[in-house]
Amino acid sequence: MASMTGKVVIITGAGSGMGREEAILFAKEGANVIATDINEAAVQAVVQEIEAAGGQAVAYAHNVASEEEWVKVVDGTIQNHGKIDALVNNAGVSLPTGLLDTTVSQWDKVMDINVKSVFLGMRYVIPHMQKKQGGSIINISSIAGLTGSSGAGAYTASKGAVRMLSKAAAVDFGKDNIRVNSVHPGFIETPMSSDLIKNEQMLQWFLMQTALPRVGEASEVAKAVLFLASDASSYITGIELPVDGGVTAK
Repeated sequence: MASMTGKVVIITGAGSGMGREEAILFAKEGANVIATDINEAAVQAVVQEIEAAGGQAVAYAHNVASEEEWVKVVDGTIQNHGKIDALVNNAGVSLPTGLLDTTVSQWDKVMDINVKSVFLGMRYVIPHMQKKQGGSIINISSIAGLTGSSGAGAYTASKGAVRMLSKAAAVDFGKDNIRVNSVHPGFIETPMSSDLIKNEQMLQWFLMQTALPRVGEASEVAKAVLFLASDASSYITGIELPVDGGVTAK
């Protein structure tokens, strides 16, 4: 795999699912991982797991929709490590609710967690990357950010926004050697999706959408994120990388 030895990486939503797998993989590849999650106990457990395996990590309780808490995480990282080499905006929330059934408060919550958090993360991390003239940002979107998704208007809109915000940032900050890419997971088995995947009818529907005959694993998304964070992707910016078993190939 791509080495991350000595690099400092902030990963949000690292307490479970894809964020957990990303934190563990990055630490295994030599990164100093700043793992954040709104669930402090969960992210502390991930950090303990990393440290038990000989890796380096620190945990932050972090509401990604809070500007004040982003300042705390970024300032703490700079004070303790002196730099930020990569940012993985992984934290997100799903809302399987149709457009006409979505309340304004639900819409605002989805946009705060899925989009505002990405804006805030880049807003406070990029100036430090500019100082060192380099960095990689990976924003986790979804296949819903590439195609229409039935019955999830707010979620689909939020993930489309993440995709386009990533492209805009890639254009704006390429001159600073800062790369920005989005990753678009498909049907991935995580704690958030496990109940759906255990439902045989839903599982068969998922499999009808994919080219590969299975759902994905969170660790497979983590490997794609690692590639984009590492120097192995040094001439790649502004792309949308589907990790979807071929859903978007159809």
